[in-house]
Amino acid sequence: MTDTSLATTGGAVRLTDWGLMRAQGEEAAKFLHGQLTQDTVLQTSSQGRLAGYCSAKGRLLALMLAFKRSPDELLLALPAELLPATLKRLSMFVMRAKCKLSDASAELAVWGLAGEAARAWLGDAALADTWAVAAVGDALAMRLPDARLDDASMPRYLLVQATDAQAPGLPALGAESWQWLEVQAGQAWVRSATIEQFVPQMINLELLGGVNFQKGCYPGQEVVARSQYRGTIKRRTLPFALVEGEAQIGQEIFHSADPEQPAGLVAGVGKHEGQVLLLAEVKLAAIEEGSLHLGSASGPLLAPRALPYAIAEPQ
Repeated sequence: MTDTSLATTGGAVRLTDWGLMRAQGEEAAKFLHGQLTQDTVLQTSSQGRLAGYCSAKGRLLALMLAFKRSPDELLLALPAELLPATLKRLSMFVMRAKCKLSDASAELAVWGLAGEAARAWLGDAALADTWAVAAVGDALAMRLPDARLDDASMPRYLLVQATDAQAPGLPALGAESWQWLEVQAGQAWVRSATIEQFVPQMINLELLGGVNFQKGCYPGQEVVARSQYRGTIKRRTLPFALVEGEAQIGQEIFHSADPEQPAGLVAGVGKHEGQVLLLAEVKLAAIEEGSLHLGSASGPLLAPRALPYAIAEPQ
C-alpha cells in the first residue's frame, strides 16, 4: 500500500526507529520512579506516562513512554538509537533493587496510528484522554497528543504488539508523514544529535504532562524545579515551516541580527507532500523581531507556526 492523504483517513506505520525496554521485578516501578521525571509508583495499567531521563545537570538524556503491564512490569518505548546507552546507564543504578532491565525490541514492535480510520479500528480502545492506555487483544494502545491540521485535530495512538503479530488493518503511512504529524502535535523527542541539549522545559516536556513536580527526587530534579519556579523560562520549542531546502535534527538556527551566536537547535523534522515542518528549541527573545534561519544567518528562512497547545509560564 502507498501513503494516504493524512487529512482524510490517516493510517498506520511501523516505527522501526523505535525500541522497547522492559523493567521487571517487584521494585521496578519504585526504581524507575527514582530515575524519571514521572510518577511510576502510582501509575496504573490504564495510565501511560511521558517521562524524561535527565543527567545530574538536569539535561535530558532520553524521553520515553511508559506502559505498566502489571505492578511488576513496565515497558518503556523510546527511539532505538538511544536505547542501548539508556539501558546501560539505568542498569548502573539498579544495584540491589529488585528490578531487571532488558531490551524487549526483538519481541515487541512499536506502531504509530493516526486518523479516524485508526480510531475506528481501535474501537473501545480508542480512549479520549491523552496518555491513556487500553488493551487491544494482547497489544497495548496509548493515546498520544493530537496533531493539529488547519482547524481540525487528528487523533494519534502508539500501539505496542508482538513483532510477529498481524499488522493493523489500516492504510499505510510513511515514516516522514508520521514525523510530520509529530511536529503538528508539538511533540519532539531527544535523539542522538540532541542528547543533553535540553532541560525538560526547553522541549516543552512539562506542558505535555511529562514532569511531575510533586514526586520525589530523581537525577537533575533540583535543576528542573529551579527552572520551573525561579525566573522566566527563556527558551522553548516552537514549530516552523522551512521555506526551502531540507533540515536535520541537531542543526543550529541563527537570528538575522546575530550571525555569530546560534539562537536555537532543530529538535524535530517532518515532511509531507513537499512541505517541511520542524520543531526548534529557540531563544524566545529571538522571535520578537527579525527572522530565524537554518544553518546560518543567511540560510533558509524559518516561518513561525502556532503551537497546538498553550505556553503557560509559571508565575
